[in-house]
Amino acid sequence: MLTLLKKIPNKAQLSKIKALVFFLCFIPLFRLIFLGIQEDLTANPIEFIERSTGFWALLILLATLSLTPIRLLTRRVWQLQMRRMLGLWMFFYAGLHVLVYLWLDFGFSWLDISKDIAKHPRILVGFAAFVLTIPLAITSSNAMVKRLRERWKPLHQLVYVIAILAVVHFWWLVKKDIREPLSYAFILVILLGIRLYDKAKK
Repeated sequence: MLTLLKKIPNKAQLSKIKALVFFLCFIPLFRLIFLGIQEDLTANPIEFIERSTGFWALLILLATLSLTPIRLLTRRVWQLQMRRMLGLWMFFYAGLHVLVYLWLDFGFSWLDISKDIAKHPRILVGFAAFVLTIPLAITSSNAMVKRLRERWKPLHQLVYVIAILAVVHFWWLVKKDIREPLSYAFILVILLGIRLYDKAKK
């Protein structure tokens, strides 16, 4: 895998890679739409959609965070061009995840939502993670990068906080078998550890 990433794709190859990544990120949405048309969203469709969108938001978030460690390990930077697209897809699925919770699960009943948050702190943690993604999505364009200048990078370092909150949110969601959230926590520790090791070495 690392050997493959060390090869620098030309402009045409990079365009194809971007198109492939975009298509792969679209598949989970297409699957939900297809299952919805087929009326095959399990016995609890709201929970199924909610968990599916949350899962893909977390997975794409970890994929986004893996791009810099790949650069540190391979000394190649071309894959960083996927970061904005992956980040926006993560925001899209996270937004769907929150929307399903607010709309389909509680019908925007803020009293019931506040009671659910008080009963399940994981909801507050997950919502905090989503709120922090909003400024990152808003400032993801080249124009905003130029406008914010040196303030852009510290702002986008919030992604580390978001990732930690997202993993905690998922961990608290699971009641008994914590193997899956534990695996995501382990991946996150590795990705952050590579960054910390690189900074310590410098």
